[in-house]
Amino acid sequence: MSTSRTDAAVQARRQATQEMLQRLQTALAAAARDHTPVTVAALARIARVSRTFLYQNQQARALIEQATRTTRPHPGVSNSPSRAQPAWKERALNAEDALTQAQREIRTQRTRIAELLGKIRDLEHDLPEGSLQRIVTENTTMKQHVRQLTQDNHQIQERLTSARQNNRFMDKRIADLEAQLAPYLTTPSPRP
Repeated sequence: MSTSRTDAAVQARRQATQEMLQRLQTALAAAARDHTPVTVAALARIARVSRTFLYQNQQARALIEQATRTTRPHPGVSNSPSRAQPAWKERALNAEDALTQAQREIRTQRTRIAELLGKIRDLEHDLPEGSLQRIVTENTTMKQHVRQLTQDNHQIQERLTSARQNNRFMDKRIADLEAQLAPYLTTPSPRP
């Protein structure tokens, strides 16, 4: 029984190693396609394997050595500003598009603000002189009136609560008195 477990564990380990090697090959292919430098740290991160695996596994080391041999520049060949140019060109175009869109949005917002400011000025011009002060005074008076009504409402609520409590107390007192009178009301009175 333990031999089958051991065989299963060995098989699982081999399969995990093959999956890690496959991820490493994919990462190496991506690095070659993007013309990025091959480093152990970057490969370990991209392939989701440990650096120890890359150093200790013979197949992994062979794959890395082969990739570094093929990506090393030949003597007399310049080290690729032209390789990096497409990525920078694409970023620059994206930045220009974003800038154009932002400028368009700013123009739209400025136009909207100008329209709203114009409407405010028009409304202010339509008011007769002194009406602004009158409106402010009326608004202050109304706020004071609202505060007074709120206080009055609060006092009336307190009085209502007290009246309800008194009413409950009186109902209970009446029920007690009725209970005391009940024996006298139910017995027949003697006849003369």
